[in-house]
Amino acid sequence: MIVTTAELFKVAYGKYAVGAYNVNNMEQILGLFKGCVDSKAPFIIQLSKGSRKYADKRMLEALIRTAEVIYPDAIFAVHLDHGDEETCYDCIDSGFYSSVMIDASHEDFAENVAITKRVVERAHAKGLSVEAELGKLGGVEEDIQVDEGHACLTNPEEAIEFVKQTGCDSLAAAIGTSHGAYKFKGHQSLHFNVIKSIQEKIPGTPIVMHGSSSVPAEEVKRINAAGGTLDPSACGVDENEYLPAAKLGVTKVNIDTDGRLVWTRVHREFFKEKPGEFDFRPPGKVFIEEYAKFIAHKNEKLGSAGQVETVRAAVVKK
Repeated sequence: MIVTTAELFKVAYGKYAVGAYNVNNMEQILGLFKGCVDSKAPFIIQLSKGSRKYADKRMLEALIRTAEVIYPDAIFAVHLDHGDEETCYDCIDSGFYSSVMIDASHEDFAENVAITKRVVERAHAKGLSVEAELGKLGGVEEDIQVDEGHACLTNPEEAIEFVKQTGCDSLAAAIGTSHGAYKFKGHQSLHFNVIKSIQEKIPGTPIVMHGSSSVPAEEVKRINAAGGTLDPSACGVDENEYLPAAKLGVTKVNIDTDGRLVWTRVHREFFKEKPGEFDFRPPGKVFIEEYAKFIAHKNEKLGSAGQVETVRAAVVKK
């Protein structure tokens, strides 16, 4: 069942976070649905500009609609991740998406407000919600690259004005995470003081945490043992910080890099152990199972596992 992102947030706010997982192909989609159904968790499917180019937006929509038939108990929203204005309008007009993210965080405050406000007006007219970003996350995600010197945390005072002026439904805040595999140095963690301040100043507004993969050391170790050359110092967000952040209003947690690590580990190990193989279907089946386990584990950490019936009841009641 496809629901709106707003419906998921209304039930989850202050209690747990909904996992938002980026997908690019059939195996990821099947593994995502299986993992969320197995863990009885609502979820958000994220499609980025890059994924829409890679697999074609029509192919991705067909795959998701088919997965919905295969897994009728699934409850999820479909979200555009890091969209520009043109892509947001395309998704809004498609009738398929539950919400869109307009990312104009690279612009100055006034221009970010102006662009976001236009997207909000267009989306709200069609019953869709809008996520917008204030502050800049460091790291690399597809064609987005921000070096550490230009990354900056969200200013809670600006957050009040931004939400008020744009009318956005959720706020992607820079709270210490970054995109990609190389997020933190040493034992840095989330800036809970910033999260708490934002929640206090704009209570009820869902906060979105981007760049939230944990980059498990074991995955990196296994990838390198199978021929990879990832930096073993790669470090991500501590999974044990997901739920405390959720209690402070972080209602959507974006996870992409970890899924890519699982894909890489499965395929490197498979073909290293079976160098004579060339059929991509056997490792594909292994990946679906491994990705489903990974998703179920993340949902447990987010607190969303076991919540699907509560969401179903709230949506049906409405």
